[in-house]
Amino acid sequence: MDSPHGAAVKAEGFGLKGPRGWVFRGVDLDAAPGSLIALEGPSGSGRTCLLLALTGRMKPTEGHAEIGRHRLPKKMAAVRRISALGPVPGVNDLDQALTVAEQLREGALLQRRYDGPVRALLRPRGERRASTGARIAAALAAVGLDPATLPKGPRTSVRDLERLESVRLSLAVALLGNPRLLALDDLDLKLSDAERAEAWALLRSLADRGTTVLAVCSEAPEGVTVLRTVAAGAPATAGAPTAPARPAVARDAGPKITWGRPAAPASPADADAATGPAPDNDTDSGTDGKPDGKPDGKTDGKTDGEKPATKPATKPTAKPTTKPNDTTTDEDPKGADDALAETGRA
Repeated sequence: MDSPHGAAVKAEGFGLKGPRGWVFRGVDLDAAPGSLIALEGPSGSGRTCLLLALTGRMKPTEGHAEIGRHRLPKKMAAVRRISALGPVPGVNDLDQALTVAEQLREGALLQRRYDGPVRALLRPRGERRASTGARIAAALAAVGLDPATLPKGPRTSVRDLERLESVRLSLAVALLGNPRLLALDDLDLKLSDAERAEAWALLRSLADRGTTVLAVCSEAPEGVTVLRTVAAGAPATAGAPTAPARPAVARDAGPKITWGRPAAPASPADADAATGPAPDNDTDSGTDGKPDGKPDGKTDGKTDGEKPATKPATKPTAKPTTKPNDTTTDEDPKGADDALAETGRA
């Protein structure tokens, strides 16, 4: 049963799966309206995701929940309308550039613009201002924050507040919309033992007023409804074990390839020979079978280095030797050399 203020929180087989596996799974909860619920667990166990899923800010993967007769995940928008978030790092942080008074006025303006009824915008300006001031005063009284006790009063910057004062201010902004479910994250973060006890007493007083409170903590006190989350270990179905990495292979490993054939291990004699000029074993069709290392009398003064890389194909001769001045055929060796020389000059 629901009360006019608080909302009952029920969940059965509630679970959320992300890209890396299950964030939480198999959550069962049955809390009456006006309960103080503590989500207890270590950091990284899915506490914040469960908090956001129960308030309609994240869509669950399996199971269902019921918040004030609004069933999740079908009625997420309706759950968001009856719930409010207190301090949740990374989701609704306070603006560090504003003062305390500016933060409260901004929260009241946003609540009136988006959460309030449309007819409230048609009221006279003076009436709207008086209503806003009354709601801010009631919210500050509920969380026990008196701006007059701050170092600079209402003009104190939000960045200058202590941790517990920042929690009170964030709760006051959330209470401006008169929510039925109030949720906050990391309640005991950066709080001493005395401040932690004071914070839990504050939440218990809000629950006694009829608002259902859902708080994330590392260690819950006695006398509250505790829902524990456990840090998930490495699941068995996370994937096959990674194969050992192959050793890196150097670029110069293995035999070096030169002109398509493996090079033999170099010896001292080969190293000396490699430093000298490479012999040219090509034969010329205009010579008598002698290698090009010996100059021919029929050359035009050009060395082999000045000839083009591509040589004209020559017809095989029947006789192994020919006279230099034999011109029985059209292929004159001297004419061919002159043509190649002209080509090289061009």
